[in-house]
Amino acid sequence: MPTTLPIFSVLILLNVVVSVYLERKISAFIQDRLGPMEVGKWGLLQLVADLFKLIQKEDIVPAAADRWLFLLAPFVIFVAIFAGFAVLPLSPDWFGSTANVGVFFLMTVISVDVIGILMAGWGSNNKYALLGSVRAVAQIVSYEVPLGLSILCVVVTCQSLDLQEISFQQSIFSNTPNYLFGLKATGIDLTQTGGILTWNILRNPSLLIVYVIFFIATLAEANRAPFDLPEGESELIGGFNTEYSGMRWALLFLSEYAMMLLVAFLGAILFLGSWSSPFPNVGALRLADWTTGSPGTWAGNLWGVFWLVSKAGAAILVQMWVRWTFPRLRIDQLMYLCWKVLTPFALVLFMISAIWKLL
Repeated sequence: MPTTLPIFSVLILLNVVVSVYLERKISAFIQDRLGPMEVGKWGLLQLVADLFKLIQKEDIVPAAADRWLFLLAPFVIFVAIFAGFAVLPLSPDWFGSTANVGVFFLMTVISVDVIGILMAGWGSNNKYALLGSVRAVAQIVSYEVPLGLSILCVVVTCQSLDLQEISFQQSIFSNTPNYLFGLKATGIDLTQTGGILTWNILRNPSLLIVYVIFFIATLAEANRAPFDLPEGESELIGGFNTEYSGMRWALLFLSEYAMMLLVAFLGAILFLGSWSSPFPNVGALRLADWTTGSPGTWAGNLWGVFWLVSKAGAAILVQMWVRWTFPRLRIDQLMYLCWKVLTPFALVLFMISAIWKLL
């Protein structure tokens, strides 16, 4: 069984290199300015300059800080997020861990980053860092409720906790009938059709709304604007990472972008057909066949990686667009949205998904 962790390690680093540059350019475009232009052509070497700056910075540990908590926190956060990639499939044959409870493992292990964030705030012995970490814990723990309910909607629809099995059910390689809109009453089996018609957002139309809830909850999980209260520069300087410098700050920064990539991959796998092609087999063209390839072949695996990375990349672009479009929420607005809007809607949609599966 090929392991996907080395591939994801490369993808995480590439994601940081590309996303940091793109975020600066996208934010500049939205705000009608140029962004980085001085270092290299079109500012392409700006990230290299930033990296050299971070390497040269002194690794400072505040005198009054709890040294071990302060030093270990960035590693706890990064390891918790990186471990989540172990159960993600990349293609029909590159599926990493074969855990039958992959969804449960993923939700469990990424929750550990809350401990690292609390360690960073408490260990810094700084009131701004502590307030930022407490905000982060309250936010992440709260938004895990609608996030978990949205994932359960997919689990009920697919009757599996295995992410690779969920992926196969949305492809032309499904071993079970894939009826139109997931309804047996239609009598139309789309198993050989493939493409977007077999994605979960169309197998159960309510999952399209569920995906919106999932996307909003993952923004809060990743501390991305408009849910960036834990790092609110205007009132908290930098939140739980205020006292960090040099490469330890860079590791926290890397963790944020790794979380963005993780939730983008998870959303694509659960809702958007995973590694399968968006083109259906219609007429004599049979686009799904030649843009998906066959399991056990290099073409099949490369097509799978291409489609999954493309879908995750599109989700990351939307995350950036949202960040530079909407203002930051107040803490009361953030909790209201979670407990009085998203959670009730997610509960209703969960019941709809369960009833839909029985039809």
